[in-house]
Amino acid sequence: MARFELFVWDRLGKKVPAKALRATREDLEFTVAAPVWQTDWTTEYIVDSGFEIYALKTKQGELVALGAYGIEENVVAVHIVYMESQAQSNPTLCKEPKYRGIGRALVAYGIKLSVDAGFNGDVTLDAKTPELAKHYEQNFGALLIPGRKSGAAPRYLICDEAAINIFTSYLEEG
Repeated sequence: MARFELFVWDRLGKKVPAKALRATREDLEFTVAAPVWQTDWTTEYIVDSGFEIYALKTKQGELVALGAYGIEENVVAVHIVYMESQAQSNPTLCKEPKYRGIGRALVAYGIKLSVDAGFNGDVTLDAKTPELAKHYEQNFGALLIPGRKSGAAPRYLICDEAAINIFTSYLEEG
C-alpha cells in the first residue's frame, strides 16, 4: 500500500523527509525571529484570514516553510493563497538555499487537501512574478486561467495529469 510522504532536498541532493502539520502560533512567530522571513505570518491579516495554515517541517521538527490554503465548499479547487520557505532556503534571501523542492512539496500538499475535500486534486495559485509564472508552467504543468481582472496576478490551475504527476511523486510503498 502506498502512502503520501512529503520531502525536500538538502544542499547535497539528499532527500529529507518532511511532514505538513497545522501551523501553531509558535510556527508563525518563528517568521519574525532572526533570520527574519520575507513575510510576518503573525499579522492579523494572516492569523484572522480563515485560511488553513500548515507548517512544513522536517522529521526532526525544523520549520522549513508555511503554506496558506483556501478550502471553500462553493468552489471546486483548493486555492494555494500563499507559500513561503524559511529564510535559509528562500532564494530571494540567500545565495545557497538549505533546502530545495519546498514549493513542489507545498503544492503536493495542496493537491492532497483537494483530494481530501472531494475536489479531484485540483489546485489554483497566483503567480506573483513572471519568473514564478514560468516556473509553474514549466515545472508543475500549470495552466493559465484566463479572464482575471487587469492588474491582478495571473492565476494558474494544476489539475489532471499535472496534479497526478506531482502527487504520485510523493507516494512511497510501505
